[in-house]
Amino acid sequence: MRRRQFIALLGGAAVAWPSMARAQKTSLIAWLDGGGQPRPDSVVAFRSGLNELGYVEGYNVAIKIYGVEQPEQVSEAITALMRDSAAVIFVNASWKAVIAAKAATSTLPIVFADGSGDPVKLGIVASLARPGGNITGVSMYTGTLVPKRLELLRKVVPQAATIAFLTNPNNLGSELDTMDVQAAARAMGQDFMVVHASTKEELDEAFETIAQRRAGALLTDTDVFFNRRRGELVALAARYRIPVCYSSRPYVLAGGLMSYSDDRAATLRRAGVYTGRALRGDKPADLPVLLPTTFQFVVNLKTAKALGLDLQWRTVLAYADEVIE
Repeated sequence: MRRRQFIALLGGAAVAWPSMARAQKTSLIAWLDGGGQPRPDSVVAFRSGLNELGYVEGYNVAIKIYGVEQPEQVSEAITALMRDSAAVIFVNASWKAVIAAKAATSTLPIVFADGSGDPVKLGIVASLARPGGNITGVSMYTGTLVPKRLELLRKVVPQAATIAFLTNPNNLGSELDTMDVQAAARAMGQDFMVVHASTKEELDEAFETIAQRRAGALLTDTDVFFNRRRGELVALAARYRIPVCYSSRPYVLAGGLMSYSDDRAATLRRAGVYTGRALRGDKPADLPVLLPTTFQFVVNLKTAKALGLDLQWRTVLAYADEVIE
């Protein structure tokens, strides 16, 4: 090829490339969030998973968040995203939204990331290995998270004769989580009690009951309502001087004693990867439901000292992935 022809061709490509980029198809990802609005770091982690598959927000994908704090908002959000011609539905922290989306469409891919309750027992998927239908995702439920929290709490407060478990009965995973932790308590020979709360008033009543029955420590279930009331939960625990093991790290950052959970950033990144795979045409039925592979045990040393727990001299600190001082 002659030099003049090459330069002309190169110049033509330079002019054509921007128009090709502008012509890139943009697919809409509908993000249904059980907490109303996701944390910014959650969105960043999800985007990183998409990026691994070559999907970049603002270039070839768009992410639109539909908050579903209340049950009546779920159907409205699903109607809106169908009207917006979403290519994939991603559901964060709401089995009820997953079930509603499943009922609304049998063809649109649905990817979930949830942590309370077994998706097989809840009827979300046929099995973890072969989900079937148009749904798959990342489940933080392994049947071991809540029992592990109980085990760690017993190490921190070995003198607690009774340990309480706070759960929201309106959460679809509440019954399964309660059964798991009750079985673990029996196996450990631990006296155990269950308290329920789904409103602010019931939260106050639950802590009063815990104090009246002299429970020495508390576990909290994974629940969106509790997440929205994070500050109140931490304040109630401080007021009643109850050592609490929470369901995620943000509670400890807010002043809670300790938490044991999946690595949420890793979970959302993997959900982003699965969403990208669905966008490129992989069938959810053929994508096994993923389980967590990394976990975080976080301890707030300042809160421990305020409660009179000398964690510095306890072997439990050797297990901590992060110690907040």
